[in-house]
Amino acid sequence: MIVVGKMRESIRKQDFISTREAAKRLGVALSTVQAWVESGVLPAWKTAGGHRRIPAEAVSAFNGRQQESLASGLPPQTRKILVVEDDPVMRHLYRQQIAGWQLPIELLTAEDGFAGLILMGRHNPDLLITDLSMPGMDGVKMLNRIAAMDGQFAHSVIVITALTPEEIFARGGLPADVPIYPKPVPFSALRVLVEFKLSKSKIA
Repeated sequence: MIVVGKMRESIRKQDFISTREAAKRLGVALSTVQAWVESGVLPAWKTAGGHRRIPAEAVSAFNGRQQESLASGLPPQTRKILVVEDDPVMRHLYRQQIAGWQLPIELLTAEDGFAGLILMGRHNPDLLITDLSMPGMDGVKMLNRIAAMDGQFAHSVIVITALTPEEIFARGGLPADVPIYPKPVPFSALRVLVEFKLSKSKIA
């Protein structure tokens, strides 16, 4: 029984690694791996002591995708991001922050859900980032309208909101699998999630 227990412990240690070890294997900062875990880019579970453990297989697969991307030598594709936000100050902040990322992104902005739907129809963006509380058509109604037209689009949506889960539910709720971040906008984590989603989205 002792031998079996030791074998199981050895398997567990080999199957799962710490965020620090993942950062070392991927050649990135620890904070980057932590952001990837929090945003769902890398799967992880939490120990009783509160430490994150990541499947070693997931890290290897992620590293393989990075190497394939570098080896391809292809120029980066310009992707379209639509930000729907009624606050003009916030729209300006999005422009500043996303421009500073120096990624091949064309940024579109809309001030409410109705304008957002129009721009989506015209430009077919790769990613939608939206607030929920807006005059006229709010973000909840817009996202449910999108889900009714194209259920797969929920996987290319990021919600940034000050609403609580209870308030979102009271407004009708959101389609499944839509990541939700609380305001103020966590731009560092947002960039990681944007890069991940754009890497998985269609090539225009």
